[in-house]
Amino acid sequence: MVNILNQSNSLLNTFIAEIRDVNIQNDRMRFRRNLERIGEIIAYEISKTFDYSEKEVQTPLGIADINLPQEDVVIGTILRAGLPLQQGFLNYFDKAENSFITAYRKYHKDESFDIKIEYISTPNIEDKTLILVDPMLASGASMMLALKELLKYGTPKHIHIAAVISSNEAVEYLKRSITGASYTIWSGAVDMELTAKSYIVPGLGDAGDLAYGSKN
Repeated sequence: MVNILNQSNSLLNTFIAEIRDVNIQNDRMRFRRNLERIGEIIAYEISKTFDYSEKEVQTPLGIADINLPQEDVVIGTILRAGLPLQQGFLNYFDKAENSFITAYRKYHKDESFDIKIEYISTPNIEDKTLILVDPMLASGASMMLALKELLKYGTPKHIHIAAVISSNEAVEYLKRSITGASYTIWSGAVDMELTAKSYIVPGLGDAGDLAYGSKN
């Protein structure tokens, strides 16, 4: 299943507009906070899919029956751009465990590139709800490699892949590539164009640089 959140009007559109806007996005603190806000919104939407059970809560005046989520959540992110988005999820899923993955593009002389995974730190994810987040789903290759690495640590109950902006090509690639697992893709917006160098158009630029500054 694929959920494209900006297809329904909400406050989410304000935050997506600001991270795209060249006149606003260079305010790094605001850019990071907007990624965090978007993470909070997607987290709220994902929470609607969880299993719930009723619990009695003692108030000063009596007993309240409240349905509470029963999911054991692991939030995974691809460093470094994914950190503000992950924080948004943690603000809501505050008891979640966390996975961290480093992935980078190794370029060749002809400007083609391979995706390399260098490091992973993760708990066991067996029968847990895995939420794998990254601001930009360009080709989908980094996300798929990260997912394959994480699946070495168990088979999750359900996989949620969450992005702020995705290319249509990445969404279709993940739909073809994820097999034998229960999954849902969530994206704030989906753009139709992907350049030969795997940049999303109109996109927003380099999310990592906008959040933390340029790199050598």
